[in-house]
Amino acid sequence: MNERLKVVALGELLIDFTEYGQSLQGNPVLEANPGGAPCNVLSMMKKLGDDVHFVGKVGDDFFGHFLAERLGKLGIGTEYLSFDLAAHTTLAFVHNHPDGEREFGFYRNEQADTRLDVGDVPLQLIREADLFHFGTLSMTHPQAKQATRLVVDTARENGVPVSFDPNLRLALWQQEEDARKAFAYGMERCDILKISDNEILWYTGEADLERAAAKLRREFPTIRLMVLSKGKDGSSAYWKGPAGKDIAVSEPAFLREDTIDTTGAGDTFGACIFHFALQYGLEDLNEKKLRFMLRFAGAAASIVTSRKGALSVMPEQEEVEKILQGSESRSKQ
Repeated sequence: MNERLKVVALGELLIDFTEYGQSLQGNPVLEANPGGAPCNVLSMMKKLGDDVHFVGKVGDDFFGHFLAERLGKLGIGTEYLSFDLAAHTTLAFVHNHPDGEREFGFYRNEQADTRLDVGDVPLQLIREADLFHFGTLSMTHPQAKQATRLVVDTARENGVPVSFDPNLRLALWQQEEDARKAFAYGMERCDILKISDNEILWYTGEADLERAAAKLRREFPTIRLMVLSKGKDGSSAYWKGPAGKDIAVSEPAFLREDTIDTTGAGDTFGACIFHFALQYGLEDLNEKKLRFMLRFAGAAASIVTSRKGALSVMPEQEEVEKILQGSESRSKQ
């Protein structure tokens, strides 16, 4: 369980401006938190002992260099992080509603991450990886889309497992149908899919999560492991076993009274799934392993919800194990 896996992720790296109280004048105070789903995933996988590398582009500006410095401090490989002299780093503004839902506002019209080029991607690094991870946001603009598809093709041609988290943000797409096509592209080519309840309902049009999951598994039979995160309702895992020996399991969520921000919780959850799926191997999963993955991932995600930001506050493995041990102790009482 201690083997270092080489994980490469491609996509957006940005600043999440999150609310941090009010000024003396009653104005909202915003904190600049490093963010972006692919790097959130890498940050958690680094905590689990993996060798992680990021491929992307930021602006040659204050925020771009701040992000590069932060990734370096977190142990995320930045040798293939490019700086764009002609575009700024993407900014996102996150508003948390009282019911826990989040509202995003993006400043991302032709920003640096959308300008990733095929010449920026390290194909040899991809060929040597144990896992390649991506989402849909690197496909909202033609140039980065072409680079993303080149890397996905390279991974698949070299037998590198691919994980995919759609990360639905409709505001970043000119046409909703383009987002739907990007979803389908990723699901057709991934081995491991992490998808949320709102995403699967949007894509399938089904009102029931189990029917939606079944529909997705029929449409994309090459997915070996699909994990569905359901927020406060927990999570489910669906594994495609040999000779039709499929397994489906579900686990409840780890709910906390000190939850303050759910940003990054889904990325934390997915990172844990990807790590343990690779450690166990996609050919040799069983109910016990699937349940452990869901529980570990759920516990890790719960910790992140009690902290501001995401990328810089991922939990240590020992913190997650402590929550799991506490839960097991309570269940025996």
